[in-house]
Amino acid sequence: MNKTLKRTHSIIQDKIFMEDSVELSDRNKQYYPSSDIDLDTPEPWGLFFQDTATPQMEGLEELHNNIMFYLAIILFAVTWILISIVLNYTKSKISNKYINHGTLVELIWTITPALILILIAFPSFKLLYLMDEVIDPSLVIYGEGHQWYWSYQYPDFTNNDEEYVEYDSYIIPESDLEKGKLRMLEVDNRVIIPELTHTRFVVAGADVIHSYACPSLGIKCDAYPGRLNQSSVYLNREGTYFGQCSEICGILHSSMPISIQSVKLGKFLFWLYDQIGG
Repeated sequence: MNKTLKRTHSIIQDKIFMEDSVELSDRNKQYYPSSDIDLDTPEPWGLFFQDTATPQMEGLEELHNNIMFYLAIILFAVTWILISIVLNYTKSKISNKYINHGTLVELIWTITPALILILIAFPSFKLLYLMDEVIDPSLVIYGEGHQWYWSYQYPDFTNNDEEYVEYDSYIIPESDLEKGKLRMLEVDNRVIIPELTHTRFVVAGADVIHSYACPSLGIKCDAYPGRLNQSSVYLNREGTYFGQCSEICGILHSSMPISIQSVKLGKFLFWLYDQIGG
């Protein structure tokens, strides 16, 4: 860990100490401004996805749109058949054997759904394996779910006390919210990660089963006590992304929001230098 700490100090010195007169309070405003614009937030009565920020979420949205195309065709076909039957055979007294038995029709309604399922299966399996692909990350973040807050740890970095960089993230009560902030989604300590960086989230539960979910990033990872789950992300732009615990974990289950902020590498180094006690 000493080598990691020295390497981290060296990187930060190259990036930061060019401006010796900059105070830490000014740095805080740069990497974590209080008046920043929150992007990709859920909307009341929203019917569509939030803006995507990772390649896997872009793939999920594309798969959803493709499946909706097939569903629209199926809906139109079934509706047309039902209306035709109602209009043509409700008052008709004429019947023949082909109304109840038809080899061609039975072949069509058996083979056609099978072909549609195959068209859906190939892209979905491809996306599933791509999302589960293990990529060597540049940054690892360990998240642990508690009743009812999240704690985070950056095991790649240590502070001056040779301890991992870690902190807890609690929901901000509605009475303490600043103007323009989001109720039930804001936290006192966000997860800060650099953009355009392969990042791995490793999650677990400290007491009961939780679920780490952030729609814009395509993260949905269950957090079990005594077991580690992982999810990889690659944020392709800056922004603030919100999620919540997606597993009922007790009376304050709704009070476990997730707030992830993607920043430039330089701002991440500012924040990291402050965390390690520089």
